[in-house]
Parts: sequence; C-alpha cells; structure tokens
Amino acid sequence: MSASTHRPLVGTVIGDPCGIGPEVVAKAWCSGHVHEYSRPVLIGSRIAMEQAVRIAGLSAEVRVIGSVAELSDSANVIDILDSGALDANDITAGRDNPSCGRASGVWLDEADRLAREGVLAATVMGPISTVAMKMAGVLDRVVKVTPGESYLFLVSGPLRVSHVTDHMSLRQVCELLSEKLVAQSLVTLDERLRAWGIKAPRIGVAGLNPHAMGEEEERAIAPGVRRALDLGVNAEGPVSPDAIFRQCIDGRYDAILAMYHDQGHIAIKTWGFSGNSAVIIGPPYVHLSVAHGTAYDIVGKGIADHRMMLSAMRTAGSLAAGTGFPKEL
Repeated sequence: MSASTHRPLVGTVIGDPCGIGPEVVAKAWCSGHVHEYSRPVLIGSRIAMEQAVRIAGLSAEVRVIGSVAELSDSANVIDILDSGALDANDITAGRDNPSCGRASGVWLDEADRLAREGVLAATVMGPISTVAMKMAGVLDRVVKVTPGESYLFLVSGPLRVSHVTDHMSLRQVCELLSEKLVAQSLVTLDERLRAWGIKAPRIGVAGLNPHAMGEEEERAIAPGVRRALDLGVNAEGPVSPDAIFRQCIDGRYDAILAMYHDQGHIAIKTWGFSGNSAVIIGPPYVHLSVAHGTAYDIVGKGIADHRMMLSAMRTAGSLAAGTGFPKEL
C-alpha cells in the first residue's frame, strides 16, 4: 500500500459542509491514493460526509472514532473525528450560514491543537467559506500569510512556487521589498525544503520587473540573494520572470521564490490548475489547503473535481514523512 516506509498521521478538515468540501474529500479518500502516503483521518461532521458519499456515488462507510488510535487505515472506511460542532439541520447546501462558519472554525482549532500536541504530523484544510466564517466571527482561525513570517507555497508537479508577498497591491510590494525580507524568505524556504526531504535545494529567484532589470532588483532582490548565498542557500537570481517558471518546470530549480501573488499564481494555474495544492509555510507542522473555494453552484451534483484535494492530502503525507514531493498520478 505504502509509497513510503513511514506513513504519518494526517488530519483533513472537511471544509464548509454547504460547499463541495465533503464531496472532494470523500472522492480523494476513496481513490486509494491517499493511504499510499499517510494514515488519514478527517475532522468535521459525520452527517456531512455521509451525504457526500451518497452524492459522489461511493460505497464507503463513514465511521466516527474517539481518537486516532481507532483508525481503520482503509480506503473503504472513512474515519472521522466529530466533536458535535454542527447540527445536521444547519447544513444549507449552496448557501452561507454562520453555523457552518462557526463549525469550520472549531474544526480548524481541533486540527491545530492535535498537530501542536504531536498527534498529527500534518493538516489539510478543505475549502472553507470566508463569508460564513466572517458571519460567525471566526475567520481568524485561518492561517494568514504575513511577509517575513508565513508564506504561500504552491505546488503543481515540477513547478513549485513560494511567494514573498500575498494579497497586496503592486505598489505595496515595491515599498515592502528589502534585502532582509528576500534573504529571510530564501532561508526559510531552504530550511523547509530540506525538512521535507530535498537534500540540496536549488532555488530560483524571480525578478520583479521585465527582464529582472529595475530599482527593486538592484536595491532589494539581488542583495537579498547575495546575503542568502552567504548563509549557505543555493539561490540564483534575480532571473527574468518571463523565463524562470519554465526553467523550474524543466528541472533547473526545485522551487521558485516569486515576489508577489499573481506572479506565482498565474504560472501555477496556467501550467497545471487541477492538480495543484497549497502549502502554508509558517505553522510548526506541515499545513496544506486547496486553491479553490466552496463552488456553491455545483454542490450536490457529484461533478466536483477532487484532484486538488487529492494532491493536498498526498503531498501533506509525503512532506511530513520527509520524503519529498509525491509522484504525479
């Protein structure tokens, strides 16, 4: 069964029950490919998962367990930790409501606690509704990306991109970039890649301006790369952003450091949208999510694409085991 001699415990929060989260989680679990890299357990609502199994036309049993010691470790039995945070009557398919937002917050807290206690080696967050969580006042439970503290790292096959900044304007990016921030981002990325099983990471650094020729390159990016090199990081750049992502796909780099949100996201979503997954570098454990939302328009139709969730669950197990990135299906 195992692609690794060590299959760590990975907890997946099912996402907002009003969206496609439970459906894609059920499909991914029952594919048989999640258990190759981990011993998985779900965190969420039994009722929501039973509904998802029926919608997806699957034959798996959904089983509530009291602790991870009771795992069945089977693709045909969906083990779930259900603390009773959600009443079945509060599930309004295709519509936001505060009850489901509140439950999402509870489940994320439970996953974080189990990971920090060492019970789980990694966690995965299914697609949540930020609207519902705002309604419930629990949006702070979602790990935020903060430059210099946490980073969004997207993975799609051979293309892997970390971002110095996330949701901010290009004007703000230009103001924020500094030698220290670039160097710190590179050191953090190098450390995580090594912990995940990449013994000698090769990191390409994207420039900000066309052909990597501009004030930001001279003032911040190039000096930051030099500082990282002095600290033992094998980094190259700044490289023209119109070429560096293709170079990563071709195997020149193990990962790319992009300067801003769209610079990395456009490359990832153009190269391989369906199978990508998102790692949040910041928590003291491996934490992943998916790059899509609740997709309320297709809830209950059984057509939701589960490949991103499958990628996230497989990648979580592989990285937590320190065996690098999983093989593509």
